[in-house]
Amino acid sequence: MLGGIADGVTEVRGFLPGADCLATLAAMQALGVQIDRPQPENLIITGVGVDGLRASDRPLDLGNSGTGMRLLTGILAGMPFESVLTGDRSLSRRPMSRIAKPLEQMGASITMTHGHAPLRIEGRSLRGITYPSPVPSAQVKSAVLLAGLLAQGETRVEEPATTRDHTERLLGWMGCDLELGVDYVSLCGGQTLSGRRIEVPGDFSAAAFFIVAAAIAPQGVVTLCNVGVNPTRVGLIDLLSMMGADINIGDVRSQSGEPVADIKVVGGELRGIDVPRSLVPLAIDEFPVFFIAAACANGTTRLSGAQELRVKESDRIDVMAEGLGRLGITASPTVDGIIIEGGTLRAGSVNSHGDHRIAMAFAIASANATCDIHVADVANVATSFPNFVDVARAVGLNINYESDEDNSSHRG
Repeated sequence: MLGGIADGVTEVRGFLPGADCLATLAAMQALGVQIDRPQPENLIITGVGVDGLRASDRPLDLGNSGTGMRLLTGILAGMPFESVLTGDRSLSRRPMSRIAKPLEQMGASITMTHGHAPLRIEGRSLRGITYPSPVPSAQVKSAVLLAGLLAQGETRVEEPATTRDHTERLLGWMGCDLELGVDYVSLCGGQTLSGRRIEVPGDFSAAAFFIVAAAIAPQGVVTLCNVGVNPTRVGLIDLLSMMGADINIGDVRSQSGEPVADIKVVGGELRGIDVPRSLVPLAIDEFPVFFIAAACANGTTRLSGAQELRVKESDRIDVMAEGLGRLGITASPTVDGIIIEGGTLRAGSVNSHGDHRIAMAFAIASANATCDIHVADVANVATSFPNFVDVARAVGLNINYESDEDNSSHRG
């Protein structure tokens, strides 16, 4: 997205050809951006400038990509044309009022269906605002900042807690001048971006599954190379370390404005913990697989302050509690969290309800199981990690995938 609205050429190495990224790529092409793929994981993006996008002749289908839809809404809010954004059934259930509210304060016109997609965006002239976000959300923050590039004056987002800062880092890498405070970020409108070469670090959310797999395996040892260790993303490592996991982060270096490192994990016994609220936003996407670690730990793990998990691709609190219960683990959902009693995983069948992170989390549970775990409705794994099964097998997990009408995967 940023390469598309930059001046000049942006070369991306390490592009993930998952369904979410491909849907976003197609949307930018429909808006007039030339994107070439000389190799599956390399992109050459010829930017059209901050105000150079053109109207699409069809609705833009973002599939399952909440990041794509929310950030693109911020970009399109200030364009001089109308756009319609759609998504799949799961994305169409996710709340969009949280981005519409601040964008409308900036002067945008956004029509939704009961607060959900499809979104109709009538591009208008925007003005900068100061927005105290009521929820800690990197997607809300990013949508407002991207709209701020086309707005008159300063746009400032104040956060109730630290959230992921990939957008700010990439904006800075591409030449945007931002002001970063302890609990806010601001920029002035009218700035331009410059195309650059971008080396995408290994995704921490993908690495998280194998970090947990090694941590819960009695004799597990895994080294993950060139993983992004942005401090706003690695809350899972802090949580696992509190549980007694043996995790070493080495060879930390910078890559396209992001810190990367090699992560070594050695399996052992874990103990239950009370999750500090300060770490919740820093591990929000990793909680499904963290719940697997909690299920394999000695003692009780308690999480609160994580109501955001209820409005992800599924209600991740209820769905994980249901699945853990089917595997013999006592898991009690609360309004904003869950209480998990560590125990022994038993054979069972669980339903991921089409949520890619839940499907992969239960597949990873096989690292600590001595019996079969069947996971149904897993087609959406392709949205974020299309080669998940191959990587899992490479580290020694016995995971099979059946592409039948049940879309079921199972550990044999």
